[in-house]
Amino acid sequence: MAARNRRMMSENLKEEIAKELGVYDVVKREGWGSVSSRDCGRIVQKAIEFAERSVRNQQK
Repeated sequence: MAARNRRMMSENLKEEIAKELGVYDVVKREGWGSVSSRDCGRIVQKAIEFAERSVRNQQK
């Protein structure tokens, strides 16, 4: 059960991606719960792209 409580994405990474996508002002003002599902999906998509790029760079 402890693994289920572990965060998959660091808060810093989420904030950086939110800034890049232009939704950080919503996070700052109202919290993560106010970010739309669509924008949350875009944040996850960017995080996956970042992780895949990181893995590719480590394999070189």
